[in-house]
Amino acid sequence: MDRFTAIGAFIAVSDLNGFAPAARKLGVSTSAITRHVSALEERLGVRLLNRTTRAVSLTDAGLRFLERSRRIMADLEDAEQMAESERGEPVGRLVVTAPQVFGRLHVAPLICEFMTRHPKVSAELMLSDRNVNLVEEGIDLAIRIGHLADSSDIARKVGAVRRVLVASPDYLACAGVPRSTEDLRQHRLISFTALTASDHWRFWVAGTPQGVAVEPSYATNSADAAIWHATQGGGLTMALSYQVADHLRHGRLSLVMADHEPDPYPVQFIYPSSRLLSIKVRAFMEQASATQNWDFRTLARE
Repeated sequence: MDRFTAIGAFIAVSDLNGFAPAARKLGVSTSAITRHVSALEERLGVRLLNRTTRAVSLTDAGLRFLERSRRIMADLEDAEQMAESERGEPVGRLVVTAPQVFGRLHVAPLICEFMTRHPKVSAELMLSDRNVNLVEEGIDLAIRIGHLADSSDIARKVGAVRRVLVASPDYLACAGVPRSTEDLRQHRLISFTALTASDHWRFWVAGTPQGVAVEPSYATNSADAAIWHATQGGGLTMALSYQVADHLRHGRLSLVMADHEPDPYPVQFIYPSSRLLSIKVRAFMEQASATQNWDFRTLARE
């Protein structure tokens, strides 16, 4: 039995709450995952997982072993990265996570360019608007928008975005341009719920945050859907500046109430402090800094 393979299988089953999802993540059969975990339990002489037809859960011994297993695998990865750095060439698998729209527009093309430059690198891009545990998910690098919450992770700023209010020129021509929060009561509103609460929007007046109760005519958890509806004359919507930069540039949307915006949010690289920074991650960040402009504070048609 390869101990590291077995431990990796055990961690995957624990994180994903099942043998089948663990097998899909690791690219092996479910039966292979089952054999690895069973062999590990037999070697240790303890049961690590409780198995039922519907769920898998950790035993007390399994919970304690999981914590140590994560440290073992992190140490192994650090050792591999140290050896890798001796070659001076990015190699191996790079796992990056980013927000849905930002990842599609800006990170996916960057990864393609990076892999072209470094053909010995394979990559996985995970697009999600939720923050995930980098160590538990096996992620090398996250691109996130906003300030880093209390965490042991390390943040490096690489850009900035604004939270803006926009609408189509045709809609504004018919409904009028809002100048204050009170004016919003006379407008159709489109709520992107991943960015702001559907019934409560926040603005800044003279540097002071001000909450405004709203009744959107349309709500969605998709930035693309909210923005598209706004371009079709559906009303006012809040978005992040990079999401609407192209629409503003081509006149499909117009910016309103810019004096009510909060301070810009940082775009940041996030990586675990518990790991050595591998040469492939360093190279990816250096390429992004050298080739990308992720400062979206200045917008067209202002």
